[in-house]
Amino acid sequence: MAGPDLIKTLLYTVNNLLLQEKYKAALAVLKGFRNGAVYGAKIRAPHALVMTFLFRSGSLKDKLKAILKATYTHSRNLACFVFTYKGLQALQERVQGKTLQSHSFLAACVGGWLVFGDNNNINSQINMYLLSRILFALSRLAVEKGFIPQPKHDPFPLFATLVWGIVLWLFEYYPHTLQPSLQSSMNYLYHDSNVWHDISDFLVYNKPRTAAQK
Repeated sequence: MAGPDLIKTLLYTVNNLLLQEKYKAALAVLKGFRNGAVYGAKIRAPHALVMTFLFRSGSLKDKLKAILKATYTHSRNLACFVFTYKGLQALQERVQGKTLQSHSFLAACVGGWLVFGDNNNINSQINMYLLSRILFALSRLAVEKGFIPQPKHDPFPLFATLVWGIVLWLFEYYPHTLQPSLQSSMNYLYHDSNVWHDISDFLVYNKPRTAAQK
C-alpha cells in the first residue's frame, strides 16, 4: 500500500503548493505555457489537416509530416509567447509595484519580436490574423474615445465591398503579393473552375484523376 499512499501524499503536496499565493505569478506563467501549447495544437491541427489534403501534393507520409510540423510550430510558438508575455508582465509588476497598461504592451512587443518575428508561413498567418482583429478593435476604440464620430450608418457593407474588391484585384493581377495559402484557395475557387474535360472533373473532381495523381 506504500505506492497509493505515496501518490496521495505527492498529490496533496503538489495541490498545496499550487494554492500558495506567493507562487501564483510563477505558476500562472507555467500554466500559460501549457495553455499556449494546447490551444496552438487544437487550432493548427485541423487547419493543417484540411489545407494539406486539399492543396498539397506528395505521399501520405509527406503530408502527415507537414501536418505534424505545422502543428508543432504553432503550438511551440504560442506556448513560448504566452510564457514570455506573462513572465515579463509579472517581472514589471514586481519591479514597479503596480500594474500599468504599458506593461502589457511592452511584454507583448518583446514576445512578438522574439517568437513571432521569424518570417515563416505559420507566423505570417498568425500575425495577419491578429492585424485584421486589431484594426477592427482600434476603429471601435477610436469611436469610444471620441477620436472619430460615431458612424450614422453601419460601415460594414462598405468594409466588405473594399476588402473583396481589393483582394480579388490583387489575386488577378498581383498574386505574388498574397500569402501562398490564400493564393491556393483562390486558385481553387476562381481559376480551377475555368477548366474541365468531362463530367468527372466538372462535378466529381477538381482536376482529372491522372493529373491530380502526378
